[in-house]
Amino acid sequence: MKRRTRRSTRYGISRIDQASTRTHGWFVRVGYHVRRDGSYGARHTRFFGDVSHGGKQRALKAAEKYVASVHRPAKRRAKPKKKR
Repeated sequence: MKRRTRRSTRYGISRIDQASTRTHGWFVRVGYHVRRDGSYGARHTRFFGDVSHGGKQRALKAAEKYVASVHRPAKRRAKPKKKR
């Protein structure tokens, strides 16, 4: 069976809706790096709350703007040419 990969248009942005703590907004995690113990951690993390940004759509726009300012896509390495 072929597995589908869903590619999000919102790279590094996740929605948080937790009614028990009244937390609603968008959470950004971008730019992963390897820690000394071998685990991975996000270099840039930030929360964009709905209330503090004037609504769900405005918070999403602010999160997307933040990602655009800090995210640098990985450079693709050119394949080395084979010597004949």
